[in-house]
Amino acid sequence: MIFLFLLPLILTIFTILFKYIWIPLRIQLHFRQQGIRGPSYRPIFGNTAGIRRRMIAEVESSHAASFKHEGVVERVMPHYYNWSKVYGDPFLYWFGSQVMLAVSDPDMIKEILVSKSGSFGKIRFNPALKALFGEGLVGLEGEKWIVHRRITTQAFNMERVKEWVPEIVDSTLNMMNKWDANIEARRNKSEFEFDVHKEFHQLSADIISRTAFGSNFSEGKQIFELQEQQVALVLQALRNVYVPGLRFIPTKRNKTMWKLDKETTELVTKLIKKNKKTKLNSNTLLATLISPSKKDDMLDLKEIVDECKTFYFAGKETTANLLTWAFLLLGLHQEWQNKAREEVDRVCGQHAFPCSENLADLKIITMILNETLRLYPPAVMMMRQASENVKLAGRLDVPAGTQLFLAMTAVHHDVRIWGEDANVFNPMRFLEPRNHLASFFPFGLGPRVCVGQNLAIVEAKIALAMIVGRYSFVVSPSYVHAPMQSLTLQPQYGAQMIFSRRN
Repeated sequence: MIFLFLLPLILTIFTILFKYIWIPLRIQLHFRQQGIRGPSYRPIFGNTAGIRRRMIAEVESSHAASFKHEGVVERVMPHYYNWSKVYGDPFLYWFGSQVMLAVSDPDMIKEILVSKSGSFGKIRFNPALKALFGEGLVGLEGEKWIVHRRITTQAFNMERVKEWVPEIVDSTLNMMNKWDANIEARRNKSEFEFDVHKEFHQLSADIISRTAFGSNFSEGKQIFELQEQQVALVLQALRNVYVPGLRFIPTKRNKTMWKLDKETTELVTKLIKKNKKTKLNSNTLLATLISPSKKDDMLDLKEIVDECKTFYFAGKETTANLLTWAFLLLGLHQEWQNKAREEVDRVCGQHAFPCSENLADLKIITMILNETLRLYPPAVMMMRQASENVKLAGRLDVPAGTQLFLAMTAVHHDVRIWGEDANVFNPMRFLEPRNHLASFFPFGLGPRVCVGQNLAIVEAKIALAMIVGRYSFVVSPSYVHAPMQSLTLQPQYGAQMIFSRRN
């Protein structure tokens, strides 16, 4: 009788010991026998939940003494920076009982991202991320992903994006006219200072609203504001080990996240229904989602809502941050600002704007944007998971379930790949094609490469060309250089710059 009473307790204890002690220690030994080391596993909570949070808090409470690029890796992925110096590359670490293999070797990264064997897949979404992306393209796998990818690829092909150029020009012109009004209001002052990070977020929000959803920033403003509030809560959740079932408990944070998600879903649903009734422009992403070219690709309302959430967030964040870092770099490096301006004057004329026909001629601007993406990529890393036991690089046995931390920012700053000037802003390095596919991958590689990269690059090229053609600018003395990993790489304290109108 006593044995029957104790049996469930014994089984529970055995399960905990097996899952949280025996398996992780066995995996740790497996990698150590192959020469892969890292900080030792600590049962139940691993070693990064607390240590990683502390490292992030330390770097976010400090800031660089000057605007240099050497410290980017240390600031945005401090755990990788510190442990890679001690244990080399690759190295092993833990997030709770989940094993993580940190990788910065381009050959391994290429094999992981470009592999068609199906050995490496997306990791399962932390449920907190669903508050931002729903079950859209970013987190899907299998047949559903194939359908969603086919639809969105059609929406963002280059020919379609070129049709949006007038909209992008118009949005940028509206922003610059607002800036000119600020200059005129100052009368005796020919220059003005402001936070370009905020300005570019509004610009990108307007462009993604107009091109992808047939609306405008004012119509989508509330959606963007709700998502910004959600980001702060999601980031808190991601920095802690996920406890199964915790998301269903009505904590203060969970209740706030539920409320924000409900309001966002309602607003996006209203936008979709409105556009269905008004028969929106067929060139938009939303039109493609509602009426795909293949009948077999029909999405239900929830799927459309989730894709809209994804592109509202990702479409705004990626380009806004790219433009922010590009302008900071050009404000710091006046010689490249002048080169960009000379190219714009030559290609577009002093009083003309970029168009779909001359975008390819903006070669210097393209090199500047690539160098910006190298030094300050929107996503600082990528994650994948081994879906089966696999031999990586022909020598490393990786057990199924191992998560792979692909240290993109570290690769982009690696002197072994880019030379001794790896931490120097030098767009000329992109004059010739890069030698290795996985030495530069700001939008990912392989079948899951970012579907919206065409729009992001075209949008950034147009905005940069138009602004550099009308204004000269420098970094403000009040700017504090503190790159920070939120869900994307952004300046922790904004990006204060001083602009003056060209004669």
